[in-house]
Amino acid sequence: MYQWQFQQLGVDGLTLDLDSTVMTRYGVQEGSARGYNPSKPGRVSHHPLMAFVADTRMIANCWLRPGNTASANNVGAFLDSTLTNLAGKRIGLLRADSGFSDNAFLCKLETSATSHIIALRLNQPLQRALVDAPGWWTIDEGIDLVSVQYQAPSWPHPRTVVGIRQHINKRNNPKGKTLSLFADDPAIGQYRFGAPVTNTTLPAQEVWRTYRGRADCENRIKELKYDFAADSFCLKEFWATQACLTMVMLAYNFMSLFRQVALRHSVISGGKNVQHTLNTLRLKLFAKSGYIGTEERKDVLRLAVAMRQRQWFEGVWDKSKSFNLPVTFSPVFTP
Repeated sequence: MYQWQFQQLGVDGLTLDLDSTVMTRYGVQEGSARGYNPSKPGRVSHHPLMAFVADTRMIANCWLRPGNTASANNVGAFLDSTLTNLAGKRIGLLRADSGFSDNAFLCKLETSATSHIIALRLNQPLQRALVDAPGWWTIDEGIDLVSVQYQAPSWPHPRTVVGIRQHINKRNNPKGKTLSLFADDPAIGQYRFGAPVTNTTLPAQEVWRTYRGRADCENRIKELKYDFAADSFCLKEFWATQACLTMVMLAYNFMSLFRQVALRHSVISGGKNVQHTLNTLRLKLFAKSGYIGTEERKDVLRLAVAMRQRQWFEGVWDKSKSFNLPVTFSPVFTP
């Protein structure tokens, strides 16, 4: 089903974002275990791994895992499975947070020549390298960048790392972390740092801007939980829960395509980029009362639609019958 969905898309060079989330469990279910759980410390959970396609706002893969599993656990096999689901689509860029900065995974991406931008953990050697790096330059008020060739103790060779620091007092909600080794330093302690590693030839400023787009997958996770109840069910058997979770992901893909293909038509949205949530669509589109009657010996479906909503409703109906497959999307990143 994943393959069929992506075969309907006229886009290549996809931007793939990897992320994981915590799904708190109550009771005794297979695979639930104590692990990192910021919202419910000490509570058992599952820790699924997900792959998001930024270009189409769809999900390419989801693996349910025990709650005590690390983010990067078996991520290489997960990526291979994701490529199978993508039905031959090429990955133009892979983005991930620091939980996936494992050297084995970085080597796999380099071997397959997959362009990637992955945040690194700010361990002590990297902290010293960032502080000692020459050539920091300012791109905006309170934001400085630097590009360095850095080799971690576990790495077989140096890699390109872009250092980012944001001043706490000069930026609204600065991203990153304070360097633990220099937290008491009067100058360095005023910054929050980030350090993505990349094998692209993009300038440091573009690496930073391109990586920032990965944050949108957090919105996809929130939508899965709040609108699609992805974390609100759990069966006793592990693989039964995995099967149900997969159906949620596939349903999300159908709804995402419907919203982007049908609901963004100018007649429907009024020229505005409106992003309808599933809760809104339930009341506005799906949960409509009606009855079947006859007219000129033909069955007619009569829906109870308020007058002010009829133009919008008819626009959705007409658009759903007029578009052709495959649906064309513009890639987020072009190597």
